[in-house]
Amino acid sequence: MTHLWVRAEQRPNEDRVGLTPTGAAALMQAGIKVTIEQSTVRAIPLQGYIDAGCAIASENSWPQAPSDAIIFGLKELPEDGTALPHNHIMFGHAYKGQHSGKALLDRFKAGGGTLYDLEYLVEENGRRVAAFGYWAGYAGAAVTLKTWAAQQGGGLCGPVGVYPSKDTLLDELGAELDATGADRPKAIVIGAMGRVGTGAADLCEALGVTVTKWDMAETSSGGPFPEILAHDLFLNCIFARPGTPVFVPLEALTAPRQLSAIGDVACDPDSDYNPVPVYDRATTWQAPALRVASDPVLDVMAIDNLPSMLPVESSQDYGAQLLPSLLTLDDLQAGVWGRAAASFATHTKD
Repeated sequence: MTHLWVRAEQRPNEDRVGLTPTGAAALMQAGIKVTIEQSTVRAIPLQGYIDAGCAIASENSWPQAPSDAIIFGLKELPEDGTALPHNHIMFGHAYKGQHSGKALLDRFKAGGGTLYDLEYLVEENGRRVAAFGYWAGYAGAAVTLKTWAAQQGGGLCGPVGVYPSKDTLLDELGAELDATGADRPKAIVIGAMGRVGTGAADLCEALGVTVTKWDMAETSSGGPFPEILAHDLFLNCIFARPGTPVFVPLEALTAPRQLSAIGDVACDPDSDYNPVPVYDRATTWQAPALRVASDPVLDVMAIDNLPSMLPVESSQDYGAQLLPSLLTLDDLQAGVWGRAAASFATHTKD
């Protein structure tokens, strides 16, 4: 019997899970055994999994799981250097030259396990079967609006945290915007036709923020793009890759502009193709905004795990997208799993 073992997340500020109780019940009905680790942080309560009939294991006990269990988590494992004999489903961040990624792949090679990287679970046409993009855009737009609201009072955006629901976030943010006494800002979203951009635009529109929506057609000229500087907020929802134009160049820091807050939801400051080269490091939940200019003010929001701010909605959405693929776990050589295994093999060749 195929055995899926859902581990507790160990990364700080990570309350999401990739399988809901409803999904777990569907897997068990299909003949797949499901074990759920206890967790002190998971946003979806354990009782739902108990009611669904899942086996329950102690928190962080996955290293002792049966050898044939497939370990399923979202974010990184502890970097303790131990060999990894199990098959793992997770975001490995290991195929793009990251230093920590090489160490992770070495651990798999040492233990004989396989990484089925969630980023590389793709259909035959290369499209990912599941992504957190919508909620990254939604939360990223929210923190960028918080950044703008703080500016109206002469301050810098303070710490952010987890919200029990999007409605709680909307209520809090709406009150913050109202308290500024200013009209709602104008925003421009680049990548508006994608999952990330759709989430960003939806958050803005829910709060009465006028949104200009751009995608590939509007940026095909390669720039410059003075229209971006004429908005209060710019939300970058396009991941950096060769050929991506620069949207906000360094010269914009001292140029006349309306723009005062950038939400770089794609958050790729280390890339050679970074389309927002006015900052050089990601921001954090404790310090969400980085001030890159003061006359006039310009702050950048670039948090790299934004969907974790709304762990219930993002878990439910992602889990629903991924479930059809999990239902095919009994054949790891075919379909999305076979393609993910091939990617792993390519990146672990000597």
